[in-house]
Amino acid sequence: MADEIFTHPRLAALYDPFDPDRGDLVPYLDLARQSGARRVLDIGCGTGVFALLLAERGIDVVGVDPSRASLDVARAKPGAVRVRWLCGDATALPPLAVDLATMTANVAQAIAAPDAWEGTLSGARAALRPGGHLVFETRVPARRAWEEWNREASLREVDVPGLGRVRGWVELTEVAGPLVSFRWTYEFASDGRTLTSDSTLRFREREEVEADLATHDFTLQEVRDAPDRPGREYVFLARRP
Repeated sequence: MADEIFTHPRLAALYDPFDPDRGDLVPYLDLARQSGARRVLDIGCGTGVFALLLAERGIDVVGVDPSRASLDVARAKPGAVRVRWLCGDATALPPLAVDLATMTANVAQAIAAPDAWEGTLSGARAALRPGGHLVFETRVPARRAWEEWNREASLREVDVPGLGRVRGWVELTEVAGPLVSFRWTYEFASDGRTLTSDSTLRFREREEVEADLATHDFTLQEVRDAPDRPGREYVFLARRP
């Protein structure tokens, strides 16, 4: 199930304003260009930022996400008609035969349940043509990123079109082994309303991810460092034989 930040229409509208700098997507765009990908599957496309960047470059894009509210935001953006939007997940896709499948930002970690993760890898492999690639990132558990998830470090106020001034922050709620849970709180100045969104991410060790890829018949080609978070993330590039 998607978190409230993706499923509640008012919260889905906050996602882009609260995260306007998407420099983390540049390496994915570079990979698509370098690999000569002509058709891309964006798993967990959310509000469509990456899918639309690809479409602007003439790439045929399929964006899939379980949140209808996020897809509504995506579909309302300029150029959205160039993307095929699917409401769902990677476990129930139509035949695609894409050159590249992506899971940007927190998407891979947000698929926390083991069965859902296994199904996602299986679905991604089935969607790829032989020789196609899968790329995704995950935080390095040893860096304990969650220690920085607190109100003091994250508090921001943003003017959101159509909603006015919104104040938001994140707070850690639980660490249970590889599962890290946190809560976003948003206060709307226009009507005094407060909404929250709870999320859980799974912090997988590199060896665990490599084993999962091998189990699903992917050939791991490279584990890269994330340029925007050096030493803090793994970027996995795998190939379907």
